[in-house]
Amino acid sequence: MLPKDPIMLMSVINTKLRDLYPSLEALCEDMDVSQAEITEPLEKAGFKYDREQNRFR
Repeated sequence: MLPKDPIMLMSVINTKLRDLYPSLEALCEDMDVSQAEITEPLEKAGFKYDREQNRFR
């Protein structure tokens, strides 16, 4: 289950992207979640996914 707090969510997702997954798509596929479940709350909090750096900023 993903954290509801956007700061905690960003931290968890960025750690997984850094340590385990080459892309957001791979993370979502492996965790069986839609990209919207991750990107929507993070974008509302002002974070965007940076494909080149494979992390939310």
